[in-house]
Amino acid sequence: MAATGSHKGSTTVVYAALAGRLAIAATKFAAFVLTGSSAMLTEAIHSSVDTGNQGLLLLGLARAKKPPSET
Repeated sequence: MAATGSHKGSTTVVYAALAGRLAIAATKFAAFVLTGSSAMLTEAIHSSVDTGNQGLLLLGLARAKKPPSET
């Protein structure tokens, strides 16, 4: 099993990745607004989905901290 300290490190890495992906998505949306490029809109949506995946990772880490239920 992983030590408690490494779990905190994992959460920090996921938060950093979330911030990075959010910044990338915002930049791509701004580029879409400035250029009107449909390809850039597609990339922005893709980056938004990646950001959502990071959110799911955070949810999984939070749920993993809970003790198991009796069932």
